[in-house]
Amino acid sequence: MADRPDDGAVLDRRTLNRTLLARQFLLERVDASPLDVVRQLVAMQSQVPLDPYVGLWSRLDEFDPDAFGESLLERRAVRMTLLRVTLHLVTSEDALRLRPLLQPMLERAFASSAFARELDGLDLAPVLVRATELLERRALTTAQLGVELGEEWPGYDTNALAYAVRHLLPVVQITPRGVWGRSLQATMTTLGAWLDDPPAPSSTVEELVSAYLRAFGPATAADIRAWSWLPDVRSTLDRLGSRLRMYRDERGRVLFDVEDGLFADPATPAPVRFLPQYDNVFLSYADRSRIMDGVTWDHTFMHRGVFLADGFIAGAWKLTRTKREASLVVDVRARVRPALRREVLGEAEALLAFLAPDATVRRLAPTRA
Repeated sequence: MADRPDDGAVLDRRTLNRTLLARQFLLERVDASPLDVVRQLVAMQSQVPLDPYVGLWSRLDEFDPDAFGESLLERRAVRMTLLRVTLHLVTSEDALRLRPLLQPMLERAFASSAFARELDGLDLAPVLVRATELLERRALTTAQLGVELGEEWPGYDTNALAYAVRHLLPVVQITPRGVWGRSLQATMTTLGAWLDDPPAPSSTVEELVSAYLRAFGPATAADIRAWSWLPDVRSTLDRLGSRLRMYRDERGRVLFDVEDGLFADPATPAPVRFLPQYDNVFLSYADRSRIMDGVTWDHTFMHRGVFLADGFIAGAWKLTRTKREASLVVDVRARVRPALRREVLGEAEALLAFLAPDATVRRLAPTRA
């Protein structure tokens, strides 16, 4: 690791890149519990239920996906709508802490959505009360919840009614969905019912922003907003005031950071790392240049994971499998020197073995940039 720069220092892109990788446990795998890593990262994108498993595999010295699945079955972690109105995996304690802080953001997001327009003029308070009763009686899919609510509020779009609940109530997807080796249709209940109504730990927006900076900083106000969708980030930063350090990037933009933020030497070698198709390491910035160099993010990355070579996104990957066969296609999209290409293929082989240990035939299919 490196010494902390002086206040006001200009941080070049490579310093920001290596520092991000260090804070994200991507510069070297760590000996830690998966839940501790999830807690440090604040929450992990879980729009695709098993994506966090790939993210944890790339960050931990030893990772047992079955044991981590038990933490969801034991309700020590949950999957629910949080940042950016997107499903995230989060520790149960942090779910209780973060969800109230994000409620105003979720309400604004719903108010500007097509679902709200479908429900124009409807008082949603009794809808949410009834939805709570229904979901705490038995877990329901979105479609089932919509049908139940539609019977009591006829004339309104049932899908919009259900999505109003998903935005405005703290609901979780119940297990075994999201558990390694198991499946379940997306089915939800309330966070309180799932965790047996524990008291919510107190927290503040300032603590949430500080947690982001500890995992993703130094970062601009726009980056914080892109990660969280919180409004008026500037006021939060003003309230944090002297508790923050400030730097600048090469374009002169102000970067904020926590006082104890970890820094990495820009000369530190960065190992190849494979990440799931949605990982906050590249979704949490308004400006992704610290993690992207020469590769343009576009629609061709949809439904594919990414991999990092020399610290930057260098291509995409996709797993396909049948009952007995599994193939991992590695799409190299940047110029990668031969030695590093061999490292990419070696890490891809390890990922394939992790994702399909029971496959009789495993194939690696690299493509060339």
